[in-house]
Amino acid sequence: MPTLAPLTTHSRLLDAMSHVLGDQVDPRAADDLRRIPLTDPVALSAALTALLPGPFSLTGPLDRRLLLAERASGRGWWTAADLSGHPHASRSWPAWTAGRITVGNTSEWLSTAHVTREAVDRLLRPRVLLTALYHPEWFPLPRFPLAISDLARAARSTLLGQVRLMDMQLGVTIENILTAVDTWQPDIVGISATFGQHDLMTSLLEELLSLPAPPLVLAGGSLTARNEQLLLDRHPQLLVARGAGEPTLADIMSYVHEDLDLSQVRGLGYVGAARGGGLAIGRDHRRTAAVTNRAQSDFLPELDLLDATFEHKGVAQLEASRGCTNSCSFCPRGHKGSWAGSSADALGWILKEMGRVFDRHPGVSRTLYLVDEEVIGAGPDAVPRVLDLATTLHAAGFQWESSCRVNQVVDPEHDRTWHVERARMWRQLVAHGLRRMLFGVESGVASVLVRFNKETTATQNALAIRTLSALGVPTRFIYITFDPLMDLGELRATHAFQARTDLLLRPLPHLSVEDIVDGVHDDRFVARHSTGQPLHTAISYLLVSMECLLGAAYTRRVQAAGLARAVRPSMGRVDAEFADWRIGRCSHHAQLWVDRHFALDYTLKSLEKILDETERHLVRTTRVIVKGAAFALLTDMLDLLARMPSRSLPSRDVEHLDRALRTALDHQHARLTDAMANTINTLLTQLPADASALLHREHRRWEQAQDWQLINAADPCGT
Repeated sequence: MPTLAPLTTHSRLLDAMSHVLGDQVDPRAADDLRRIPLTDPVALSAALTALLPGPFSLTGPLDRRLLLAERASGRGWWTAADLSGHPHASRSWPAWTAGRITVGNTSEWLSTAHVTREAVDRLLRPRVLLTALYHPEWFPLPRFPLAISDLARAARSTLLGQVRLMDMQLGVTIENILTAVDTWQPDIVGISATFGQHDLMTSLLEELLSLPAPPLVLAGGSLTARNEQLLLDRHPQLLVARGAGEPTLADIMSYVHEDLDLSQVRGLGYVGAARGGGLAIGRDHRRTAAVTNRAQSDFLPELDLLDATFEHKGVAQLEASRGCTNSCSFCPRGHKGSWAGSSADALGWILKEMGRVFDRHPGVSRTLYLVDEEVIGAGPDAVPRVLDLATTLHAAGFQWESSCRVNQVVDPEHDRTWHVERARMWRQLVAHGLRRMLFGVESGVASVLVRFNKETTATQNALAIRTLSALGVPTRFIYITFDPLMDLGELRATHAFQARTDLLLRPLPHLSVEDIVDGVHDDRFVARHSTGQPLHTAISYLLVSMECLLGAAYTRRVQAAGLARAVRPSMGRVDAEFADWRIGRCSHHAQLWVDRHFALDYTLKSLEKILDETERHLVRTTRVIVKGAAFALLTDMLDLLARMPSRSLPSRDVEHLDRALRTALDHQHARLTDAMANTINTLLTQLPADASALLHREHRRWEQAQDWQLINAADPCGT
């Protein structure tokens, strides 16, 4: 007897519809349904509306999508279909379903069920609209919006209500969001905002909260966490997710049904208010305890917007861990928490689903960007865990990139055996698809590293860079060039470290890991294998200045030194003067340089992410030209500073330095424009048509820009 092929998800959906209708689904309608991926539950629900006889809910997360639909016979009898094919008994049914949804046969995936009227209301409400903000003029290419996609999964896991997502990266405008609110009438609107998006968030909040019957508005994200008090003072109706937003949103959905009070919602900041909208007197700010990262067992996304992200030439992102193993002084930790990672086994199903989306976009590089702050983590199982992760990603057909700390490569607290094991780990990671790893070196100056609380040394950083390059690990480095508390000696040392040519070594696949671990300490070994390239060619963005983020330990030091100035909500930071006014003027002009070239450089970096092999390396070579111009500007700045006294001077002396710095900017920009003209024109002929068109557009925009101005763009988490 032949073995029957396993049912596909769409086959189960059609069987479930036949169960509802008591008849087969019309073949044309069935074909239409098969064309809609399960990753688009909103489109599927729209199609089902015309086919099913009564109320229904397509709910649950992607791996356990659940169809509950009233049967044609009615009388409270419904069809319950777990489209994953798993029996209903294996689902963790939310507490609210007890006594409201009763499945007849829990040992099967398809069954008759009894659903009460109250349950029907809960299945259909609340309506949740999740929005992600974006400035396309600063970041031309999108990233898959993990923030709202993770929230969507948490919301659907409750089986309450219906969820839709809107991402401004994908052509959505504030007006589109407001139109959706007007037509769909959501009960909850979630807003995810990060640095540089304060203007968009305040505009959207003003519109939403001034409606005659405003929805509950829940705001979250890095920027929101920094501006919590400011936002609540201005908008006392607002609810703020103070940490990972998944449990907060799930609890807010229960709050809508009066299962919880606001005080019971996890991870919430709010102004005390009575249910029904009455406001407490005196801005009674309240906070509830957030859920720790270790208690978050599931932070995977829904994939509603992944197809659209690829259609807009964006990249796929995922998380395998949350939090960090360190507390750098410039990073406020409150909303990020301590490190906690998931196992590779937990990613199996999501990688398969993402692979199906990639299959629909064969021109997109099959690369996943793990946005973990620290992908390796800590503890005795750190190495086997990350190796399992790499093996799992590789077996699913993906290359991958991520971030981690330098002490995952070189750590003076460990012996040679540890370093050999780590070197072997890095080679294995490359063999299993690691395409690039980002390291927050931040500085090569001992005093600056102490001030930043990096818990690394300059020597350690140098040895790590040598080790990684010799092992053939593709790297990117973050380096903070200017900070308000630095002195001129530290800036000179920073310039010297970025210029070092004894750090980037040639890949040495023919040598053992033991030879490399020993060799990076040997000057003769280093001289023999050096590429001769300066470190600045491997730094992701040059001329970066320290941002004094609200709540950070570094910011408190700046405030104690009397250097803090106005709060800048758009970036969640405090403006600061520099202890050495000359460095402050250099930092200001460096930011002008960064902002003028940011969109073009970001476009090149984004193209690097979506291209493979030769094309990707051509783009990277082009980026090195931009880096070289930035470093030449830093060299010019140091030459100018050598002629200026450090003591405070009249404004005419500041103006004199500013004029000289502006001249240096103009000079290096003119040189860069000439260098890029031929390079870009050649590159355009080597790229696929769509990538070439995008780069051509951004290059024209860059060439046509006439002046130096600040845009306050930022690249969150070095992505």
